[in-house]
Amino acid sequence: ALFRLAVRRLLSTSRSSVDSTEMRKFQLLAHKWWDEEGEFSALHSMNDIRVPFIRDTLLSMSSNYHLGSPLSGVKILDVGCGGGLLSEPLGRLGASVTGIDPLEDNIRTADQHKSFDPVLAERVRYKSSSLEEIVEESMETFDVIVASEVLEHVADLETFIKCCSQVLKPEGSLFITTINRTQLSYVLGIVVAEKILGIVPEGTHEWEKFVPPEELEHLLESNGFSVKAVNGMLYNPLWGSWSWTESTSVNYAVHAVRRGAQGEPGQGEP
Repeated sequence: ALFRLAVRRLLSTSRSSVDSTEMRKFQLLAHKWWDEEGEFSALHSMNDIRVPFIRDTLLSMSSNYHLGSPLSGVKILDVGCGGGLLSEPLGRLGASVTGIDPLEDNIRTADQHKSFDPVLAERVRYKSSSLEEIVEESMETFDVIVASEVLEHVADLETFIKCCSQVLKPEGSLFITTINRTQLSYVLGIVVAEKILGIVPEGTHEWEKFVPPEELEHLLESNGFSVKAVNGMLYNPLWGSWSWTESTSVNYAVHAVRRGAQGEPGQGEP
């Protein structure tokens, strides 16, 4: 399988999950990740719900609980980590976090910000890399993969999900947050967010690349995952805050578990 992967990578550049157009967009913003009032403000406030979602889901699956350091011993890969907005709080919960991003400027920003907090020195490390580039050195390495607000910027979604499955341990967890492809997501996610309110830089999103949850669930199930939860997320631009909602018509979060050797999740499941 590894040999096939290597050959496929040599033969075809189109199988890369990295989109060069997306890279150029984010390069212009790389220095702004930690401006809480700036272009990434909605991602800062998303931590208020995505961090507890990841933490509480993992705790519900585990019998080992370290008070004050609940994710101690958990190896997390944060794919498309940007400036480290999610890697840092996961590291503070005790996890060992590897943040990867294909854009070197993002990694530079993340490293610089991490340096202000000595607690993170041992727990969080960053690497400028695509997901495919670390597959061979990281087979079944991670307990958890987080891909938050990344899928809608990926060039080849199936390759991306396959690679997630390869670097995750059996029964490991994959957490995704992304945007549905609906009329409402076009109006709110692009027209309102980018063109009217300016809370997202114009041109950040392309509606065609948004992923319906049914499509994502099918991709996950056919690549060895069991989907455990699909939760709608709602952003309130007036308060700049996020909440959980029944509807997945705009933003949503997914938790999936990589199936074990027998094709079924093992004893670690609730």
